[in-house]
Amino acid sequence: QVQLAESGGGLVQSGGSLRLSCAASGSTFSLYDMAWYRQAPGKEREFVAGIRWTTGNIRYGYSAKDRFTLSRDVAETTIFLQMNSLQPEDTATYYCKAETKYYEDSWGQGTQVTISS
Repeated sequence: QVQLAESGGGLVQSGGSLRLSCAASGSTFSLYDMAWYRQAPGKEREFVAGIRWTTGNIRYGYSAKDRFTLSRDVAETTIFLQMNSLQPEDTATYYCKAETKYYEDSWGQGTQVTISS
């Protein structure tokens, strides 16, 4: 199984930036996909951005387009989410998810992102 550890959340003003990190450990040889999701209070968890680990193909959710950039460090089995032009509606708990080739899903504990207006 894969274990995930997120970091990088915090409180920033509207228009600011944050960079989230998600480090995978454990059975990383079996990684198939890694992704970021977020969940705001009272709302469903939504997809933000993801990367197919085997090919490097990156995809973005609607909320991330043109403002967020996903990248990875293969050697460190870590993905990053650079978030720019943050707005109060980006306030949420951001979760990292990993999927293995054996259809096993793992979630991180989440990191809080709060944007003040």
